[in-house]
Amino acid sequence: MSINVGDKAPEFTLFNQDTEKVSLGDFKGKNVVLLFFPLANTGVCTKEMCTFRDELKAYEVLNAQVLGVSIDSPFTLKMWQEKNNYNFPLLSDFNREVSRNYDSLYDVFAPGKFDFKGVSKRSAFVIDKEGVIKHSEVLEDFTKEPSYEAIKKTLEEIK
Repeated sequence: MSINVGDKAPEFTLFNQDTEKVSLGDFKGKNVVLLFFPLANTGVCTKEMCTFRDELKAYEVLNAQVLGVSIDSPFTLKMWQEKNNYNFPLLSDFNREVSRNYDSLYDVFAPGKFDFKGVSKRSAFVIDKEGVIKHSEVLEDFTKEPSYEAIKKTLEEIK
């Protein structure tokens, strides 16, 4: 299943780092920046989430809620959040259903090195107040970061 700009964003409910249920629908009336990342406590993932942490005020001005999603457990995400002072929810897609619904799941992550199956692809989606995808970026290369500029530009256009 491919997710395209203009599609209705698939609804979901996941546990956050505090083991509280969080649903996409909880943010109706706000834009959402939905970020899938491969694994907590890894270099590029930490850099990406720290970038969003450090620029969170700019996203709030654009009426956007940032959400990070990975296959890590809520308990791993809690430790990572505390270590890095992340100021937005980190959601556990431990069962990989949401990553699959957003077409953001590797068949094999780091082939030849780790060969992990079922790891979230680094992806960024901007979902508008009505739940429509306005920006979609699914990266095959886990060492690359999403386009921060494109995310902000999209938010400025739909603010």
